[in-house]
Amino acid sequence: MKFKITDYQVKKRIELESYSTKVILNEDEEKIKKQLKKLRKKLGKLQDTLYAHGKYGVLVCLQGMDTAGKDSLIREVFKDFNTRGVVVHSFKVPTDLERSHDYLWRHYMALPARGKFAIFNRTHYENVLVTRVHPEYILGENLPDIHSVADVNNSFWEQRFEQIRNFEKHIAENGTLIFKFFLNLSKEEQKKRLLRRIELKEKNWKFSPGDLKERKLWDKYQDCYQDAINRTSTEMAPWFVIPADHKPSARYMVAKIIYDTLSEYTDIQEPELDDEIKANLDQYRKELEQE
Repeated sequence: MKFKITDYQVKKRIELESYSTKVILNEDEEKIKKQLKKLRKKLGKLQDTLYAHGKYGVLVCLQGMDTAGKDSLIREVFKDFNTRGVVVHSFKVPTDLERSHDYLWRHYMALPARGKFAIFNRTHYENVLVTRVHPEYILGENLPDIHSVADVNNSFWEQRFEQIRNFEKHIAENGTLIFKFFLNLSKEEQKKRLLRRIELKEKNWKFSPGDLKERKLWDKYQDCYQDAINRTSTEMAPWFVIPADHKPSARYMVAKIIYDTLSEYTDIQEPELDDEIKANLDQYRKELEQE
């Protein structure tokens, strides 16, 4: 069940095609599930301490192609969290209200308070992924200097990447610990999962014909993901490329990376009681016992 976090953290320019989409940490899936169960309990306790400490928020960003396993990963990894300490945000097509603000506004609004976790299921990176594959979507943002798709050029994307880097730098410097995970799914595995959505009645609701249209743009999406990762993986907001074809292993890897990284913050401790209160604990105990 051991793996090197550094093998999956992006610290230099990468080529996505050189990354494996399938890593099986143990042939016995039940063992992986048992290890994840132990690990998520530790994560739950750590989250309680983080909440009591109250000085850091944790932002977990999940990106990946359709069927990459984001929903089930959230369910399995964060199952033992206190519900008051974690909020999941699934970002869909922007609403009229959201489009009346800049594209990062709704993400600022969803950032975790100190002591809490926020999970972004799809993230602010949709604004340099889906919109880059479909630049006509940018016209819906009603930007002052964008009058046609021709205006959505390389200079525009460079500016947007810079804005995202600045956004992450700003929140990191103000106490938000950032994890960004790209669930690296193979095209063949996506085909199997889409077919499963069609074949299993209980999965039908997840299927959309639009998934097939986007699948035809697979190579373009891969290029955009690779570029986004290369331009925005920083020390304060690193990207991790997680093999996603084997769901149990992917879930364990994400949980392990979060837990091991947070454990390095030795200042995350439950606060000490005030000296005066601590000195009078025996008296408070007697008062309660004598009621």
